[in-house]
Amino acid sequence: MNIRFYNARILPMEEGSLDLVEGELWVQGNRITYVGSGKPFDGKWDREINAEKNLLLPGFKNAHTHSPMTFLRSYADDLPLHDWLNKQVFPMEAKLSGEDCYWQSLLAILEYLTSGITANFDMYFHPEQVAQASIDSGFRTVLCGDINDFGGTVEEIERRYLRFNAYHELIGYRLGFHGEYTTGVPILEGMAALAKKYHAPVYTHLLETQVESTGCLQRHGKTPAVYLDSLGMFDYGGGGFHCVYMSEGDLEVFQERGLWAVTNPGSNCKLASGIAPVQRMLDLGIHLAIGTDGPASNNCLDFFREMFLVTGLQKVSRLDASATDAGQVLRMACQGGAQAMGLSECDRLAPGQLADLVMIDLHQPNMQPLNHIVKNVVYSGSKQNVKLTMVNGKILYEDGKFLIGIDPEEIYAKVNESIRSKR
Repeated sequence: MNIRFYNARILPMEEGSLDLVEGELWVQGNRITYVGSGKPFDGKWDREINAEKNLLLPGFKNAHTHSPMTFLRSYADDLPLHDWLNKQVFPMEAKLSGEDCYWQSLLAILEYLTSGITANFDMYFHPEQVAQASIDSGFRTVLCGDINDFGGTVEEIERRYLRFNAYHELIGYRLGFHGEYTTGVPILEGMAALAKKYHAPVYTHLLETQVESTGCLQRHGKTPAVYLDSLGMFDYGGGGFHCVYMSEGDLEVFQERGLWAVTNPGSNCKLASGIAPVQRMLDLGIHLAIGTDGPASNNCLDFFREMFLVTGLQKVSRLDASATDAGQVLRMACQGGAQAMGLSECDRLAPGQLADLVMIDLHQPNMQPLNHIVKNVVYSGSKQNVKLTMVNGKILYEDGKFLIGIDPEEIYAKVNESIRSKR
């Protein structure tokens, strides 16, 4: 479809700038073809949308999540991380089928769309069904390998890497494993070999808890990032999810290898895991992105809450109200996530870029007055302000209605049936 947005405030994020443009944005097929004050168009529009001075910006990228874990939302709460994982989550996950993961992923996608999220970096079982949920709904997903000592092989990860990177325009795949603390040396060495074979980045849960860090030190004489780097795991980049307990050595690895630290403040707060040193990493020039983690530990997939927590936790933990300003957080949410996931064609609003965007309703009390729109989005914004979410040139959510071709009530029924059958 050819869609014209006009009378819009636009935040292109070109070259990291947060300057606003007033005018028009054109989408033809799945690409943006024009951003500017307006010019003649030699063709026919399928739809012309008066943005009414609302804000268009690149969609948020959820750079770490486990979408099918929607079935465990509010099921295993108020427990420490390792009890939560070993006594509640792992036993229930062992009962999941591929069909379960399909419907659970669709539920997560509905929630992503209401939060202005246009892509996710998803680590979970049954990746084919997770991918199909995205394809059927029109959502963009980058899958991440999840191998550990409890399931999967290096050979299987390699097959998936080759398959899913040529699978569908909405699907990508990155090498990954669950975490050092769940994965033995033979698999870790195999993953490092894959990274070298394909010159590919590798991603994993990393430095989420103090127990993880001290355990790795006892097992290998090195903290996790330092140890994994010594295996050649990060020779071609990659990153870690959480990055809460970063030693000086770990920070140096992230600096030297250009790794991505994906902070997950909502989950880390709820599981009492700690506060990632986001401002310290920013000061060191480390690349940063934001993720929700899964809905079993968060429990919601709300990027506005995550953005506020990223900045709020830095300010309170450092006793410095100037720490991690709104502009830095918004860049993490839109551009950082895209670049961490390898979605360089989705990180700004510019001609030639994929049309993944969100419209923020500024005609709401929490967005007024318009003293500073970027700060409004990060500090006072909420899901109520998401007026429209577009992925790959298709509007999937608009004015509270889902346009994915699947009835939300059917999705809700399937997920509730799934959890009931497994208790």
